Amino acid sequence: MSKIIATAAIRGAHEMVNRAEMALKAAIKQYGKEEIIAYPNTAYYLPIMYLFLGQQVKQMGDLNYSLQEAKKLLGNIPSEKNWLPYLGETLDSGVATLIAEEIIESLKYKNPNHLKDDFWLGFSGDNILRSQGIKLVDGRMPGFAAIVGCTDTNAQAVKLIRELQEKNILVFIAGNTNGRSIAHQLAEEGIEMNWDCFLVPYGNDITAAIHALNFAARSAMTFGGIEAGTFKATKEILMYNNDRVHAFVMALGADKDADKDQLITDEKYATAAGAINFGFPVISDVNIPQILPTGICNYEHVISGVKLDEIIPRAIELRDLTVKVENIPIPVLYGAGFEGERVRKEDMYVQFGGKYSEAFELLLMKPIDEVEDGKIEVIGPEIEDMKEGEAYPLAMMVEVAGRDFQEDFETVLERRMHEFISCANGIFHMGQRAIIWLRISKTAHKEGFRVKDFGEIVLARMHNEFSSILDRIQIKLYTDGAKVAELHKLARKVYADRDDRIGGMTDEDVDQFYSCTLCQSYAPNHVCMITPERLGLCGAYTWLDSKASYQINKHGPNEPVDKGECLEPVKGQWKNVNDYIAVKSNGTLSKFNAYSMMEDPMTSCGCFECIAAIVPEANGVMIVDRDFTGMTPVGMTFSTMAGQVGGGLQVPGFIGIGKLYISSGKFISADGGHKRIVWMSRQLKEEIQDRLKERLEKNGIGDLFDKIATEENAEDPDKLLTYLEQISHPALEMDPMF
Repeated sequence: MSKIIATAAIRGAHEMVNRAEMALKAAIKQYGKEEIIAYPNTAYYLPIMYLFLGQQVKQMGDLNYSLQEAKKLLGNIPSEKNWLPYLGETLDSGVATLIAEEIIESLKYKNPNHLKDDFWLGFSGDNILRSQGIKLVDGRMPGFAAIVGCTDTNAQAVKLIRELQEKNILVFIAGNTNGRSIAHQLAEEGIEMNWDCFLVPYGNDITAAIHALNFAARSAMTFGGIEAGTFKATKEILMYNNDRVHAFVMALGADKDADKDQLITDEKYATAAGAINFGFPVISDVNIPQILPTGICNYEHVISGVKLDEIIPRAIELRDLTVKVENIPIPVLYGAGFEGERVRKEDMYVQFGGKYSEAFELLLMKPIDEVEDGKIEVIGPEIEDMKEGEAYPLAMMVEVAGRDFQEDFETVLERRMHEFISCANGIFHMGQRAIIWLRISKTAHKEGFRVKDFGEIVLARMHNEFSSILDRIQIKLYTDGAKVAELHKLARKVYADRDDRIGGMTDEDVDQFYSCTLCQSYAPNHVCMITPERLGLCGAYTWLDSKASYQINKHGPNEPVDKGECLEPVKGQWKNVNDYIAVKSNGTLSKFNAYSMMEDPMTSCGCFECIAAIVPEANGVMIVDRDFTGMTPVGMTFSTMAGQVGGGLQVPGFIGIGKLYISSGKFISADGGHKRIVWMSRQLKEEIQDRLKERLEKNGIGDLFDKIATEENAEDPDKLLTYLEQISHPALEMDPMF
C-alpha cells in the first residue's frame, strides 16, 4: 500500500477523532450525558456504532464509549522506520473515522436547522431505505456512487450526473472541494435532487459521507436479516455489502492547478479508508497515489488520474456493475434516474390530463392481422401546433398482438406505461387509466420532444420487456378533443369489465400460485407466495403480474407453484407450497400459512409497504405504513417493528404486507379477518378508504371503518382500549387471538 495514502488516512483519522471529541464535549456541556441522541426514523440506533461496536447508542453519554473505542483503532502515523506496506492500521483508522463522523453528524441533529441549504437531505430514515428497496432488488438501481467534491465547471457536473442517471446509478453526495460541492453546481443549474431522481445530497461536510455508509450498513441488517452485535455479525454485514451492494466512491477535485492536498484532504483519505472496509473502492480524477492490488475490494482499492470523460465506465469496471442503458429513439436522455423528476408549472411547455384536460391510457389485445408492428400515429395537433403553457386532451391507445399474449395481461402492461414514460428526462407522468397527468418541459421541447415520442418510448420498452409474449405493437395518440371524448367512453367500459373479471378472482379459482424470489438478491432466505387475493408485500407484484412475468422469462424470479394437497384450508396451507418454500428459503422454512399472522406467517424481505401487528390488549391488530414516523399502540415505531420483521424471518404476530392486501377477502381470515383491525395510521386509512369500505360492505360490517382508531384517537394501548370500549369495537367480543 502507498505510504502516502496510509500517512494521510491515519493522519486524517486522528484529525476526525479530535473533531468528534471536541464536538462531544461541547454537546455534553450544553445538554448533559442523559440527553437522548438519535437519528430520525431508524430502528438501528446510530448504525455505524451498532455495526462496528455492537453498541446501542441512546444517550449522549453513550458516545464517550464510542469515542474511546475509536481512539483504540487509531494507528500510529507512519514514518520511515515504522511504516509497513499493508492495509491493517489504515483500515482500522478508517473505522475510527467512520465512528467519529457518526458522532459529529448525530450531534448535528440537536439543531433542527443544521442543514444550511434547502437541497441537503441529511440522514435517510428506514422508511426511505425500505421504499427504495424494490429498486435495489429489481435492477433499477444497479449500483451506488458516493461523490465527494466537485468538477471544474457546472457543465461538467451536469454531464457527469446525467450520465450516472441515464445508467440508473444512485448518487450520494457529500463533502466539498475548497468549500464547493457538486450539489451546489447542480442546484445552480436547476437540477432536481431527491431520492426519486437517484440524486441524494447528504451534506457539504465530508462527515456527511457517513450517511451513505450507514445506509449501506442498514441495507444488510434490513434485507439480509443480519443482527448486529458480534464480531461475526460485523464481518457478515461488511461482506454482504462487498458482495451485494455495488457501491464506489468518486473523489472529484476541481481547480486542477491547485495543490492536490487541497483537493483530496487527509479527512477524505480517512473516509475513503473507512469505505474500503465495506468493499467500496475509490476512483478519482486527481493524481493521488493508487492502491492497485486486490484484497478487501474485489479489484483495485484506489485508482486515480482518470479523465472525467472516462471516469464512469472505469468505475463500472472497477465495481463490476451490470448496467443496462435503454436505447430509445427520442431526443432526450432516458433512464430510471429520471423517473421521479417533476416538471413545475413555470418549466412546463404543455400538459395533458390531470384536472386540466381529458386524458387516458388504454392497452388492448387485438388479432394479429389488425396490428401493424411499429406503427405510431398522432391524430390531432402535434407539439408544434400547440401553444406554450396550455393543456390539451390526450388518448394513448396501444394495440398489441402475440401468440402467447393473454387478455389478462392487458392491465399488467398498461400499468407499466407510467414507469416507461416517466424515465424520459424532462417528462412528467403521473397516474394510470383515466387519471393520468403528463407534462413536457420547455427544455424537452427545445431538444425536439414531440407527442409522437410518447409512442416511441412505449413501443421500444414494450418490445424490450415483453418480447416473449408480444409480436406486434401499434400506437395511436389522439390529441383531437372530440375523438378523445368518444374513445374515453370505450375506455371506461373496458376498465369496468376488467375490474369485474379480475376483482372477483379468488384463491380457490386457481390451481397455481406464483412465487417471487426477486428480493433474494438482498434477502436470501425470503420467498413471497403471491395469490389472487394476496399480492407481494412490496405492493408492486400481483398474481397476474407474476403470471405474465413467468411467461416472459421462465427462468426469472416468478415461478408457478401447484397448490397440491390442502393441509389447512382455514389457515391456507398446501403441501406443494410448503415443499417449494423449504427449498427456496435455503432450508430455513418448512411451512407457512397464507391466511394467518399468528401461526407460521409469510416471511418479509424488508421493502413491505405496511406492517400488521397484534395489539394484545385490544385483542386485535394495528396496521401502520412505512411513512408514518410516530408511535403506535404497541409501543414501537414502524422502524423498530420493521427491524424485527424483515430479513426473511417468520415472526408470529407481525407480518409485512402490501396496501392492497388490507382490502382483500383473505386478509388474516384465519385470525378473524377485518373485524380484528383496531388501529391504523391516519394517512393509510384515508388512502385505502374506498377499497376497504367496499370490502367491509360486502362482508356486512360497513360500520367498522369508522370504528378503526388512528393516532388522533390513541397512541398507547390503554387509551386505545378505552376508545374501543366506548365505540363497541367487535374485536373486543371475539375469541382471543393467542
